[in-house]
Amino acid sequence: MAELQALFGDANPWLAAAATLVAGLIRGFAGFGSAMLMAPIFAMLFGSAGMVVTVTAIEVAVSLQLWPGIRRTADWRHVVLPLSVAAALAMPLGLWLLASLDKQAIIKIVSAIVVLFVVSSFLGWSYRGRRHILATLAVGAISGAMMGATSIGGPPVLMYLLAGPEPPEVHRANIIGFFLMTSLTLIAVTLASGVVGLDALGRGLVLFPLMLAGAWIGGRLFRFASPRLYRNVALILLLAVGLFGLLR
Repeated sequence: MAELQALFGDANPWLAAAATLVAGLIRGFAGFGSAMLMAPIFAMLFGSAGMVVTVTAIEVAVSLQLWPGIRRTADWRHVVLPLSVAAALAMPLGLWLLASLDKQAIIKIVSAIVVLFVVSSFLGWSYRGRRHILATLAVGAISGAMMGATSIGGPPVLMYLLAGPEPPEVHRANIIGFFLMTSLTLIAVTLASGVVGLDALGRGLVLFPLMLAGAWIGGRLFRFASPRLYRNVALILLLAVGLFGLLR
């Protein structure tokens, strides 16, 4: 208990646990949205810098589980590696913003990103241009800067990749591969910068089993209703969290 108290400090561990479990449910039945749900809540609980590493550590653990199934399917040369390199180079800009802005500003930015993603998903917005290397690098850089500042780099990459002509299994593999590589890089860069300590990483490891449990339950629930229904439920939950962070 003393170790848990040291990791969580004055933050409510039960709220953190509940948020992680619900995020796992969303990840399990919708395939996205876990980081977007955790980020505003964790920023309130642990501060903006602690939120970035804790959320990212949980996401890394989930992605590592999926690695064996996607390593041969992902397009590493043309998609994953260019996106990931551009994101890594842009992460210091995001970390500079993270260190420069106060906690409330970061919460508002995170919440606004979540709301914009939900609105764009409901409206069916996606990238419509050519899949050119310059566009790939630009999207990667934008995502990396967003990851460094907020832990949420998914919206631009998701909209860009899902607009491509590849089959669904390649889309899924590219997305998982990108987030695995960039999440590992973000943790290393953030810890090396001294913006946050190892306690944030420890919180992610403690909360990770709840993410797994939620994802397992969500995956089973997914079998009993249409994918569209669960996607809409996930988007509504994310919208509620985003609006709460904006309006609180």
